[in-house]
Amino acid sequence: MIDATKFENALKEYKKAFNINHWNAEKYKWVAIKNFQDNWNINAENFLSMFNKATEKANNLLSSMNYFPRGMLQEFIKLEPEAVRSAFINLYDETQTLEERLTNFADTCEKIRKKHNKGFWNNHYQTHNAITTYLWLKYPDKYYIYKYSLFKKTATTLGSDYSPKRGQRIQNITEGFALYNDIRERLSDDIEMNEIIRSFLSSDCYDDPKYVTLTIDFGYFLGTKYNIAPEKQQTPLDHAQLNSTIWRGLLCNSEFTNSVVKKYLKYWYDQPSHTASCKEISDKYGENPAVYNATLTQYAKKVLDKFNLVITGDDGEPVYWRAIMTGDNTKYNGQNVFEWTLRPEITQAISELIEENKFEETSQSSKVNYWWLNSSPNVWSFSSLDVGKEQFYTLYNENGNKRRIFQNFLDLRNGDIIIGYESTPVKKIVGLAKVTHENDGIQIGFKKTEALASPIDFAIIKALPELANMEFFTNPNGSLFKLTPEEYACLIDIIREQNPLAKPITVDKYSEKNFLDDVYLSEQEYTTLKDLILSKQNVILQGAPGVGKTFTAKRLAYSIMGEKDDERITMVQFHQSYSYEDFVIGYRPESNGFILKEGIFYRFCRKAASQPNKSFFFIIDEINRGNLSKIFGELLMLIEKDYRDKSIELSYGGIKFSVPANIYIIGMMNTADRSLALMDYALRRRFSFFDMSPAFDSDGFKKYQKTIDNHIFDNLIDIIKELNAEIGKDASLGRGFRIGHSYFCSQTIYSEDWLKRVINYDIIPMLNEYWFDDETKCQKWVNKLIGVFND
Repeated sequence: MIDATKFENALKEYKKAFNINHWNAEKYKWVAIKNFQDNWNINAENFLSMFNKATEKANNLLSSMNYFPRGMLQEFIKLEPEAVRSAFINLYDETQTLEERLTNFADTCEKIRKKHNKGFWNNHYQTHNAITTYLWLKYPDKYYIYKYSLFKKTATTLGSDYSPKRGQRIQNITEGFALYNDIRERLSDDIEMNEIIRSFLSSDCYDDPKYVTLTIDFGYFLGTKYNIAPEKQQTPLDHAQLNSTIWRGLLCNSEFTNSVVKKYLKYWYDQPSHTASCKEISDKYGENPAVYNATLTQYAKKVLDKFNLVITGDDGEPVYWRAIMTGDNTKYNGQNVFEWTLRPEITQAISELIEENKFEETSQSSKVNYWWLNSSPNVWSFSSLDVGKEQFYTLYNENGNKRRIFQNFLDLRNGDIIIGYESTPVKKIVGLAKVTHENDGIQIGFKKTEALASPIDFAIIKALPELANMEFFTNPNGSLFKLTPEEYACLIDIIREQNPLAKPITVDKYSEKNFLDDVYLSEQEYTTLKDLILSKQNVILQGAPGVGKTFTAKRLAYSIMGEKDDERITMVQFHQSYSYEDFVIGYRPESNGFILKEGIFYRFCRKAASQPNKSFFFIIDEINRGNLSKIFGELLMLIEKDYRDKSIELSYGGIKFSVPANIYIIGMMNTADRSLALMDYALRRRFSFFDMSPAFDSDGFKKYQKTIDNHIFDNLIDIIKELNAEIGKDASLGRGFRIGHSYFCSQTIYSEDWLKRVINYDIIPMLNEYWFDDETKCQKWVNKLIGVFND
């Protein structure tokens, strides 16, 4: 609902403002639609050329200081024209829901960005604002251009009960379109407004029969110009107010002018006549031209705000860059570009500072500062916490608004240390990082230096009196918070208690030869087993009791790692009560409620992700005793080799999770347990299965048998081999129930007491179970086994 009085008052002011100056500034919206309708051809042979022509009049809507959706699409079309063409086909398919189309378009662009990332493509810029612009261009009588800030301001100004909420974009868009439909109907009913717009529309404009674009313009007016009292009275700039002396002070103030700005200003100073376009500077020094534009424009605004000054263009809008540059259109390499010239007052200041050897001094303090970065799991989760990977964090949110405590982002310097904190779904410190890319007007960059294998719970931090005055606690609204050296030292002490720095340790080397000496497999069998796990990354060792499955699994891991490093091996045993919450993540009771806890495999994946160049082995004993679908959940997909390092959202907390490519899973399965259900087919498909048999005839066991050197032991082994032959032929048992060699491998010196214990308490009880329905056969073999000791 809209307050009728407020609407009438706003419309009255809009009509007053809708003069020739307003039309000249805003006419491009109607022109953009007409141009798009005249030139758009989804089947065009040259899709890029068509796209450029169809959207050239809409560039004001698809490009700004920190926002480049049209430019990014042009790059994507050059690389994958058919993928982008398909994205537009789906976007314009009205049989799909709006949510599906918005999501699919953005997802397609993100895939292209990741596939072809050139180092500075940290954003595809296809926000809902951009995508709804494409929809509006195609269907100008149906869709509006969605922008959170404008929709919210319009609703507030008109007394509407529509209140967009952060994070609920589809709902915000749907309800916002309903609000704009209400506005559109009121505008279309106003005869005077109809006459005004009809008097301005010309042949190069879309005729806007439903008044949708008029409604968009009305919303823009309400959101930017209507009933807005300036926070402070700004004085038009007289450049005498910013003389060379003032500029010297600004350039020498490292708290005001950072090293990136000084570097960029020096680039222009070094050009002939101190003149160049952003494209020319980009070609000479690297970086995207837009980065120079954005950084220096932001800096110019900072200067104007400091002195409470303003520079406006012919349309009355601020033109910040003129505080530091003059400019004009020109040609560069045959292209139309805008050329900037450094203002003489700044040129003089830089020249004086260079002569005094002061300008080249670093503008940042050598002192390292400490920060607390509060962000989502998508930034800090282990799947993205690989050490050495550069990550970027924008200074503006997706709606173009400054992030909270904006000054902290401006104060950040290269080399500063960051403590990474994850605020949802479990509050904890998860990693450490170092700043590598200080504020450039668009973003900051940092590299992760350590992923914490044991994250630090928020409750531990909150309970410490030394941290009571942390900025994060006293002013929690924001993302980047300052830490004092004392606070940082306290936090590091806590981190190191649970994540001690690895001390140099000596681990024994372990080779294929060591494996063949320890495990009674042939060289060919070892090669097969090794190839299976390296190619599939998941293998199950299956066999009867006592064939050495567990022993083999650990030594297989050692042989692939090349050393006996137990820190990179974790073993669990499944059982019927084992759950997804134990294995991956889930809520567990604590004190008076429940808390989200990470399971053993989740923690192991975090540990492996922090050392991507080393192999890690997760060993599961009795893998078929658990409810495998219940335990693995969505991990059934992620453990496949082709899906390693690919993230999906977990069942709990909306956490993005991936299984690192350096993890190998070894399961063990007892084939002689009648109580076990068949393996889940979906899981069976993801593992290779390696049969392990009794190895009494292997070279390794025969060598071991010679070291025992006892005729009773030799006779008993012969009887066990005969017994295994009988078990293998038994229709109710089979080869999977044979007796393994490991029952007889625990001694280096023969002891009759040891051997009797094995027969009486291991082998005979097993035979009683095997032939519980055939006492005669069972007794026959019991007599044979015991008889060895009476011979």
